[in-house]
Amino acid sequence: MRLFNGIMVAVLSFIPVSKVTAEDNSLTIYSSSSGYNTNQHQQLNPQNIPGFAVVKQSKTMAFKKGSFELIYDDVTAYIDPTTVSFSTPNNTNAAVLLDQNYQYDLVGSDSLLQKYINKNISVSYDIGGEPNRIDGQLLSTQGGLIIQNQDGSLVTLRNWSEINFPQLPGGLLTKPTLVWLLDSNTQKDQLVAISYQTAGMTWWADYIVELNRDKACEFNLSAWVSIVNQSGKSFEDYGLKLVAGNVNQASSSSPMTPYRENIQMSKDQSFQQESVFEYHQYKLPRSVNLPQNSTKQIRLFAPEDAIQCKRELLFDPFLNRQFYYARPINDANYLSQQETPVTARIHFKNNSNNNLGVPLPAGRVRVNQADSDGHLTFIGADRINHTANNQTVSLTLGNSFDVNGERNQTDFKLAKNQIQERFEIKLTNGKKTAETVTVREPLYRWSNWQISDHSHEYKKINAQQIEFKVEVPAESEILLNYSVLYQWPNYSN
Repeated sequence: MRLFNGIMVAVLSFIPVSKVTAEDNSLTIYSSSSGYNTNQHQQLNPQNIPGFAVVKQSKTMAFKKGSFELIYDDVTAYIDPTTVSFSTPNNTNAAVLLDQNYQYDLVGSDSLLQKYINKNISVSYDIGGEPNRIDGQLLSTQGGLIIQNQDGSLVTLRNWSEINFPQLPGGLLTKPTLVWLLDSNTQKDQLVAISYQTAGMTWWADYIVELNRDKACEFNLSAWVSIVNQSGKSFEDYGLKLVAGNVNQASSSSPMTPYRENIQMSKDQSFQQESVFEYHQYKLPRSVNLPQNSTKQIRLFAPEDAIQCKRELLFDPFLNRQFYYARPINDANYLSQQETPVTARIHFKNNSNNNLGVPLPAGRVRVNQADSDGHLTFIGADRINHTANNQTVSLTLGNSFDVNGERNQTDFKLAKNQIQERFEIKLTNGKKTAETVTVREPLYRWSNWQISDHSHEYKKINAQQIEFKVEVPAESEILLNYSVLYQWPNYSN
């Protein structure tokens, strides 16, 4: 065994492994990607990636009669050893599991040198371009190597080209390893099946929307899943399942056993969707390869056409902000003026009547539309959370270039136990066609309010918001005015 410039070179022997099928080896990956910045996963510590996987593996291994140690090193770097299950499915009485050790003291230049303190090593180095070698006892690695010659003299080396070690010291491993102490009644090879939970893996959905240029609001949809593997292990020829939903994890939890109902088959070789408890599972009807440090994309379902939607231009000065108050807000200048871009949005219903009606896992949605030359132009992107059947999906694509809004306070009167406030909202439309703008207004000074005057019809959205639908003519502007009266009991200021 040798270390060349900090790189370990070793020859290891493995127990022969029988060929297994995708049904024997499988991955179930759980996503917690809501709010997850998918562009930064490569910079994250794999243990902090918001997701996890349950790994199931089968492997034929050599057994010994009586008490012996069985070493299993084909696991991920981020395994949770408390979730490991062990069995011999073809011979349930082959052995009794006495204990399990998870060993992760891995070979590295520093750990190897530490193991060889007070032991003999051979170091090659250069002096003035001339090669030299020293054989002696390693005393310390602090600030370099301190080596004692056979005559008792000491040599300090800060640079070296090669270190020769007689052998791999006990306790060091090349990768994380499970070691089981078994009491076996057979010397025959046995099929060993294990399962465990690991960090370093997640998945999310990627949706591609192509808006129809010639229709009011219609689009085609294709969907893919992106799978990240930074677990420290490659997976070859594995069955694959993806689970969407916020799964609660208790400490030292065991891998979840799915409960199946209401299976729905997707088209061709895309994923099959089914309900699992309060979540949704997507099973791929073929095996896959997931190399370590990779991101793989697989089609979620076949493309769908002619999905109907609704366009919306929204002027929301406070971006759907929620206000909380313990007392009336009587500062006249509080949020009295606001100029915010008008955002462009589309909404669509996720149901069978709209060529959908399938659970949509959380992920990114990119929207494109063809220009006059027929070339697709990217027009915006947004994220969706896990979206069930029959729910409405809303996508914010960006800011309108030609339609703008401006909000100003035009009157404020503070009296005993009440406030009278008036606003004017100016909407401008630079397009050659009329546009309808949704104006969302918060009533944020106190919980007891009423609209005392308004230039346009409004609708109450909730306890804090009202909404106007205002048609703005082509190349024109419209002024929207309304007054609100806040009142509170005598005991409040």
